[in-house]
Amino acid sequence: MDGNLKIVIWDVQHGHGSYLSTPGGQDIVIDLGTGSYGDSNLEFSPLLHLKNKWKVERLDGVIISHPHRDHLDDIFNFGELNPRVLVRPKHLSEEDVRKGNREADKEIIDKYLEMGGDYSADVQASESPFNADNNGGVTFNWWMPQSCAKTNLNNHSIVTVISYADSKIIIPGDNEPPSWNELLELPSFVSAIKGTDILLAPHHGRQSGFSGALFEKISPYLTIISDGPCDTTASDQYSKQSRGWNVNKRSGGKEERKCVTTRKDGVITVDFGKNDEGTSFMDVRID
Repeated sequence: MDGNLKIVIWDVQHGHGSYLSTPGGQDIVIDLGTGSYGDSNLEFSPLLHLKNKWKVERLDGVIISHPHRDHLDDIFNFGELNPRVLVRPKHLSEEDVRKGNREADKEIIDKYLEMGGDYSADVQASESPFNADNNGGVTFNWWMPQSCAKTNLNNHSIVTVISYADSKIIIPGDNEPPSWNELLELPSFVSAIKGTDILLAPHHGRQSGFSGALFEKISPYLTIISDGPCDTTASDQYSKQSRGWNVNKRSGGKEERKCVTTRKDGVITVDFGKNDEGTSFMDVRID
């Protein structure tokens, strides 16, 4: 599907990891979860899969929503793809990050902080893979909640809004209602999320991430949940708030779904684009 935006939501057990291939040929990753629930493979690395199987030689950009282990587990393979640009919640200090994580995760957090220092300089818009002029027309906007207590790093997760070919997806981190309430006070954020087609559920579909106030502003066709066993507790609520979409099964056929999960449906692939007649389409495939 040349000329389309492809989004892959990996089956990474508890955690999150997404890969985006833009119409302009840019390779972008959001979060660094690992493992495969469906294959019972704790060692699966999306980054090494991109390099070894899909022959991605270098990433153009990486967004890390927030510094918690389940969004960072693939970090030791980060250098294998030598990303050009890194986006992360810079307002969090080293002390904030260390206090917000377990001592058992110190090695991963040390690597995250070291990596952040390597990418301290800002990238000019003319060189950014997140600039629509550089990536074939994909619009990236992100918001970093900052006013919530730093004792809960979930509420400092970056929320990324991605638009292409008249379709839109929201990819947050582990945001909970306080950070959603903060963002929903911003007219620019409310305007940006208007017309959302797909929502990646915050905090792996847990009840703690569900925001009724968010659904007063959006009415997605489909909610995607990146989850592991026992994570999802609000899938029924997301289904009630979603309008439904015909998803394609890789085994053949289609079915209407309002909510899909990596735990039950495996790797989920979304394509945004336009057909030969110039009509926008949204294609969703599940295992």
